[in-house]
Amino acid sequence: MSSQIPTRIEAGVVVGFAFTLTVDGEIIDQAESSEPFLYLHGHSNVIPGLEKELAGMKPNESKSFVVQPEDGYGEVDPDSILHLSRTEFPDDIPLEPGLELEMRDEDHEIIYATIVSTTKTMVKLDFNHPLAGKELHFEVTILDLQAASPEELDHGHVHHHAEHNG
Repeated sequence: MSSQIPTRIEAGVVVGFAFTLTVDGEIIDQAESSEPFLYLHGHSNVIPGLEKELAGMKPNESKSFVVQPEDGYGEVDPDSILHLSRTEFPDDIPLEPGLELEMRDEDHEIIYATIVSTTKTMVKLDFNHPLAGKELHFEVTILDLQAASPEELDHGHVHHHAEHNG
């Protein structure tokens, strides 16, 4: 076999890692060592701040760090908060603040929005990512490094390593 097992995280390496993501003191996402999160480093498969912090780490290494909004999900964009008429929504959707909706834009791409507030005639929707404007507190442990296959490098993402359900 020609490809060496990588010894540190760099471009073209498939990384498996466990993590805990805390925002505002609340754990909002995590991957256990039994079901690690997998990504292909150097191909923007994860937020820039996470990729930057993981670069150079080795198997079994652990680290805690904070990713600022500009290196995470961006700042809150006021232009991404819109008011739509209630008539735009089917009657069977309970339009309540906090409800996350899956919608389609003009190009029929799926976009997500959260209801901020409602009135009798209008619905205020926030199309910002729920983590926009937030500091992301990560605790990570690198579990496994593998050389990416030519197909993965060509496509820019992980294909067929250990399944990750998440």
